[in-house]
Amino acid sequence: MKAYRVTGTAPFGSQRQPFTYDVPAADNDAAAEHVYSILGSRHRIKRRSINFDGINEIDPRTSTEPNVLHHFRDEIAAKGGTIAPVAEEE
Repeated sequence: MKAYRVTGTAPFGSQRQPFTYDVPAADNDAAAEHVYSILGSRHRIKRRSINFDGINEIDPRTSTEPNVLHHFRDEIAAKGGTIAPVAEEE
């Protein structure tokens, strides 16, 4: 399994908006299927309405998605922790 960052646009309400999802998947096609599943179940968006701009493999340590961090927790810990920027709370 690898971590992928999927970017694209989809209709959220009355306008098209960009989205970015980090997902663990076996390959590019599996990552696309996972994002189709997420957007279809959470937002009721049809597959033909979703446009992908890119599906790129990423280092799991750069992600802030809980699903990716959980899936690669042993690998992240072995390499010294995350390298994602941490936002400060005010």
